[in-house]
Amino acid sequence: MSNLVQKFQQYSGWRDDVKNSLQRYRDCVKGIDLADGASDQRFMHMLARLNEDKLSIAFVAEFSRGKSELINAIFFADYGQRILPTSAGRTTMCPTELLYDETFPPSIRLLPIETRAEAQSTSDFKSQSQVWTVLPLDISSGDGMLEAFKQVSLTKRVPVEEAALYGLYDETDLDMAMGVDENGMVEISQWRHAIVNFPHPLLQQGLVIIDTPGLNAIGTEPELTLNLIPNAHAVLFILAADTGVTKSDIDIWRNHIGGTGAGRLVVLNKIDSMWDELRSPAEVEEQINMQIGNVAQTLGIGERQIFPVSAQKGLVGKINLDAPLLAKSRLPALESALSNELIPAKQDIIRAQLMTEVKELAASKQALLSSRSRNVVEQLLELKSLRGKNQTILDHMMKRIDMEKTEFDGSLFKLQATRSVFTRLSNEVFTHLGMGVLKDNIRKTRDAMESSKFSAGLRMAVKEFFQQALTNLHLSAEKTDEIGEMMSVMYRKFSTEHGLALSAPMPFSLEKYMKEIDMIEKLYHKQFGAATILTTPQVVLMQKFFDSIASRVKQSFLQANRDVEAWLKVVMAPLEAQIGEHKLQLKRRRKSIEKIHMATDSLEEKVQAFEQMQADLEAQKTELKRLENELKAAILAQLGLYKAAA
Repeated sequence: MSNLVQKFQQYSGWRDDVKNSLQRYRDCVKGIDLADGASDQRFMHMLARLNEDKLSIAFVAEFSRGKSELINAIFFADYGQRILPTSAGRTTMCPTELLYDETFPPSIRLLPIETRAEAQSTSDFKSQSQVWTVLPLDISSGDGMLEAFKQVSLTKRVPVEEAALYGLYDETDLDMAMGVDENGMVEISQWRHAIVNFPHPLLQQGLVIIDTPGLNAIGTEPELTLNLIPNAHAVLFILAADTGVTKSDIDIWRNHIGGTGAGRLVVLNKIDSMWDELRSPAEVEEQINMQIGNVAQTLGIGERQIFPVSAQKGLVGKINLDAPLLAKSRLPALESALSNELIPAKQDIIRAQLMTEVKELAASKQALLSSRSRNVVEQLLELKSLRGKNQTILDHMMKRIDMEKTEFDGSLFKLQATRSVFTRLSNEVFTHLGMGVLKDNIRKTRDAMESSKFSAGLRMAVKEFFQQALTNLHLSAEKTDEIGEMMSVMYRKFSTEHGLALSAPMPFSLEKYMKEIDMIEKLYHKQFGAATILTTPQVVLMQKFFDSIASRVKQSFLQANRDVEAWLKVVMAPLEAQIGEHKLQLKRRRKSIEKIHMATDSLEEKVQAFEQMQADLEAQKTELKRLENELKAAILAQLGLYKAAA
């Protein structure tokens, strides 16, 4: 088993451990009557985050760099043969996602290239099942799967005008012009996008493999430029050791990958082309190191980011159980880099998100238990002080409780006014964040782009779209800040005036969505910012990109809407829970004194009952704290260590 497979299995096991601990904590909260709608929503949100957690790796290369062979060598060697087709020339003609979704049978879903003529992105089409061509995948037959995978390499010839309509032909590109036959036909991919639903063990555990076509497709398919590649947790950029860095390689790196992050690795494939029986091992090593240095200098990265491998020899070594050949291929070094950098980095992201949620949830539940415990102690002291008291004292105590209740009801009346302001501000948040406003902005931008005859007009329309999207987010953020400040005032008021154990309300920010919109705009400028005058094919391509830009922004706004709705439901929940608890305790205190007023012989029974309640609450606090610590320990565990320590 490779280090990468082992590490990913550990990561999957870690998620399962966290889910189990979270479920035990949730059961305890429910068992001691601390559950409410807000906390239930939080539990569901955390469980959904763990269940839907994906880890995506994008493989990017020009054709004939051995990309498909590398995927075979890393992930599919256990099948004893190639699963992705490999041959001279292009084998991947459309972006392909390999994943597992248990709601679909094993299959290949193919999106026809004709959909590029419509004003919708690939992401938009993913929810439209009727548009896709679906082919069954026989996972019991390696040969059958190989034949099915060949679908992604299918092409067809269409008139130049049709290819231009899809944004796939540019008459100023000499290479494209040379591809036009005597009938005015040009070769294009038969499919726009492919999704392979395959129950491979790693895919079942949340891995997503993104197989990309060459430079031309990366430059013309917005889904790759704006979504799949930027959002991948790791990008493997594959070069060929025998050719080094070509001009098209440099274009891909600078325009679509770049960066020096841990998730950006360069693979120098086909080092077996340098193996030469007439050279000593030291001379071969020197030649490989020289090529690594050249690549590092050309791409402007450190040599530690570059991994020389032979994917083909690595695959053969794995299939034939030839350990020396596998070691010579250097594939294990690349797999170790992926497992030691990518997976722990992904775990850190999920860990930080979960810890924030758990700390806030646990603090609110402990505060509620403490409030219950404090009220029981107060009632117990109150009851013990009644020993030997006459009826006049009892009457006085009931009047004092009634006075407390009157003061508390006065605060609740003021809270009702706050609730009405809360509702008004909540509606104002969605006035700017609502999907209707965004759709109107998208429509206006499309109309402006279609009516503009000049490059400047096209760019201005898109610029105004981004400005409006950011303005709407800023206006919504001002309202959420206002709500947060108002709730802070109410929390402090009830804490100081009525002794409720309340910490600051849950904070909220829309900043990450502003950064996301800013990132999308930068990707757009990277694609279209250089040329002063746009050619007709570039105009068509810009319109295709705007379709994907609109889809990405729409996804951001949808998620922002969900996050705001979730926050609005929970921001007042701790206050309302403590208010409910305080009202209940006031009612219980008065009822206890009333009973003692009527029958003094029940005083000792009441004292004993409250002493038992106090003991039970202390036991509940201890158990809840134990499960909270267990949950935090599961979240903070390093990969491979939790089960041993548990």
